Amino acid sequence: MGVMFVPVYIRYLGIEAYGVIGLFATLQGMLVILDLGMTPTLTREIARFTGGERDVVGVRDLLRSVEIVAAIVGIVAALIIWAASGWLSHSWLRAQSIPPAELARALTVMGIVAALRFVEGIFRGAILGLHRQITYNAIAATMATLRGVGAIIVLANMSRTLDAFFVWQGIVSILTLSALAAATYAALPRADRSGRFSLDALKSIWRFAAGMLGISLLALMLTQIDKILLSRLLSLAALGHYMLATVAAGSLETMVAPLFQAVTPRMSRLHAANDEAGFVTLYHAGSQLVAVTAGAAGIVLIGFADLVLTAWTSDLALSAQVTPILQLLSLGYLLNVLMWMPYQAQLANRWTSLMLRINLVAVLLLIPALLWAVPRFGAISAALVWVMLNAGYIFIGVHLMHRRILPHEKWRWYWQDTVVPLACAGAVVALLRWIFISQADGRIDGKATQIGVLIGVSTSALVAAALAAPLVRAHGLRLITARLSAQRG
Repeated sequence: MGVMFVPVYIRYLGIEAYGVIGLFATLQGMLVILDLGMTPTLTREIARFTGGERDVVGVRDLLRSVEIVAAIVGIVAALIIWAASGWLSHSWLRAQSIPPAELARALTVMGIVAALRFVEGIFRGAILGLHRQITYNAIAATMATLRGVGAIIVLANMSRTLDAFFVWQGIVSILTLSALAAATYAALPRADRSGRFSLDALKSIWRFAAGMLGISLLALMLTQIDKILLSRLLSLAALGHYMLATVAAGSLETMVAPLFQAVTPRMSRLHAANDEAGFVTLYHAGSQLVAVTAGAAGIVLIGFADLVLTAWTSDLALSAQVTPILQLLSLGYLLNVLMWMPYQAQLANRWTSLMLRINLVAVLLLIPALLWAVPRFGAISAALVWVMLNAGYIFIGVHLMHRRILPHEKWRWYWQDTVVPLACAGAVVALLRWIFISQADGRIDGKATQIGVLIGVSTSALVAAALAAPLVRAHGLRLITARLSAQRG
């Protein structure tokens, strides 16, 4: 929904206002640091509870303690954003068509909504730790639809302002928070008493949470610092172009997020049970599934970025401006999601120091690079820096991880799980690009034709990648065989 409605937001509010909406996503990412590592730690501890390693009273106390801390942090964050809204609207953001007073109001409401979304994350982590992925996805899909469709209705029929947009987001966030909290407590087994705030419960997780806090802080700087600096270095219109490309490229993360919601607690359980064979199988299966799904989609975004943007926005001028940025960001996000399974393996082994060190070095290189490049070359240089950063993770981070964890699986990950599926998808996309674009003199007219071409290209790339990934291919064949046997029976 967040991707589908972006062109409508731009049509109703303008590209500058969409730059502010893009900052809203950045603000939510910034609040990750205030999470203090609690959400991923909570997911892991509740997963351990489902494996019999914790009692229900202890888990309820931990959940209630984390809830209270998160609520306090969210309130403080909203107050800070409110206090800074005037300065941000006058001195930081370079708006041309939005009055500073309106921008300050929007920033205040945005801070409140971001705080609500921050607390939502606590219950999301708890539900996923309880292996209630279907429950969470049902709530998330329903609320995403309400959030997106409702915003369009508000903008079309009530008020075409940033204030109206963010007020609606706040209403939906309250509903989402209530639904997630109710689902979490409904899924927890009953106990002799309700959960209580407990310092001992927080102390029991502080070491792992501290490591996650460090990783979150550095990951925040790596993934959000470009937007923060660009909001100062570029006009809001140019920032809107960058944010538009970020939403499209970031859809690769959205595509594979459900996989990691399911994999994260299961890897923790397999590691706790010393099931090395199961751990290795899950690691490679998850890695191949990422390469097949996000890999195929990412290569289509790189090869057909212009067509994707034209079909999406129906604006040839906007598409021409955003296409180079989207191609680079798509490559960067693809490399980033390929790292997710190795990262999950590190978390399951309670090894956070490697990612801390790598992220620290990356931050020390990233910020000076952006400050030097963006004023000289514009937004596209920030996208190029993003690509180089994630290439370093793939070629250095994965290598270092396999020296300690799964040392005999490194080359299988590089070659079988990653390179072969991506290469097959890339070959198919390159061939189809030559067929469709070259034969059509560089243009494909008509939205229906554009969408049809993209569906055909995406399907072909997905099939090619799946056939090249051994575990994905074998599982698919088993499903097809079982279905055919059931039909014959």
